[in-house]
Amino acid sequence: MPNIKSAKKRVIVNNKRADRNKSRNTALKTAIKKANAAIESNAADKEVLVKAAVKKIDQASAKGLIHKNNAARKKSALVCKLNKA
Repeated sequence: MPNIKSAKKRVIVNNKRADRNKSRNTALKTAIKKANAAIESNAADKEVLVKAAVKKIDQASAKGLIHKNNAARKKSALVCKLNKA
């Protein structure tokens, strides 16, 4: 544990940000998995789930959770898979 006041604060802030990023990353992965499962099972609401996943991907990219090219690649793969189904 650090002794300097500013270093103590950095530890607290970094832990808060790590927790926030972890929850956002989990929500992103869950949305993508749900969309993929819906596409593979040819569910009736697959377009809605893909749209929700694309929104989560955009939010993650805007918050700096993933790189913009990574976001574009994930969105492209989802939409391509949806169009093939």
